[in-house]
Amino acid sequence: MTDRRLAALGFADVPAQQPLIYPGRPVTRPTLLTAGELWELEPAPGRLGTWPVVAATPGEGPAEPLDAVLTGLGLPPAADRHPVIAVGSNASPAQLHHKLSRPGHPAAVPMVPVDVHGIAVGCSAHIGRYGYVASAPYTAPGARTPLVISWLDAEQLAAVDATEYPNYRRVLLPGADYRMVMPSGERLGGAYLYVGERGVLMSPDGTERPLPGGGDQSALLTRLLAGSPRLRELLGPDPRAWVTRAGADPAVRKTGTRVFQEEGWALPQPDLLRCPEDAYEGRGGRGGPLGYDALSALE
Repeated sequence: MTDRRLAALGFADVPAQQPLIYPGRPVTRPTLLTAGELWELEPAPGRLGTWPVVAATPGEGPAEPLDAVLTGLGLPPAADRHPVIAVGSNASPAQLHHKLSRPGHPAAVPMVPVDVHGIAVGCSAHIGRYGYVASAPYTAPGARTPLVISWLDAEQLAAVDATEYPNYRRVLLPGADYRMVMPSGERLGGAYLYVGERGVLMSPDGTERPLPGGGDQSALLTRLLAGSPRLRELLGPDPRAWVTRAGADPAVRKTGTRVFQEEGWALPQPDLLRCPEDAYEGRGGRGGPLGYDALSALE
């Protein structure tokens, strides 16, 4: 039988525990994260809940639909979950397992790579709680970016919110304006997206607007240190010193974030921040299910 544990599949490293590996290794195929294991999902005509969960070993038995697996675990089906676009470490199953699991209750999350149009990945203009500079989305007309969407239940959504606020705002990205195409060819009517409250970083030398995110964290921090004597004094001389100092002291993170603003590196994203924070208050308010019926209404 194939070993489906995260470590066996090369997904053991957690950015929250090793800041310089941020954003971690993302999934590249439709996957169900459950009990610290990854099970492949087979895209099929129809909605996500009907996709088969592929058996670890050929001939092991008939594949069950995703919804049957989830409800068999006593968990909400796909239609009662919230699609949330990841632009950073939330695309890493190791990070999600770390964020969402608790003793006796390991996380179970469908994770699907989706082409998202009109959005690209930059660097948030703040220093995160673990010391790294996290990713953040920005508007990019004409862009087609492969991103991972995770389908979170209400409790999981609240847990991820707690890790993102107050530096990010969760908005509802409409599929009519930002096309989202599933591997099955299905178009989503919308999905949640965490948008950086302070915008995204421009490069210190002004050559890249915005500065690309999601790459080598050490290279990014080295570039930022080289561009600001104030950051070198506060967080230098190197990336390891940066994440060590920033991860240990909220005041250092706050000061470093302020330096980004005062250096003039922050590029606001007003179009994304104008997206509704929750278009379905009548269906449960913040954190209420954003299922397929609600998504269809957005198109």
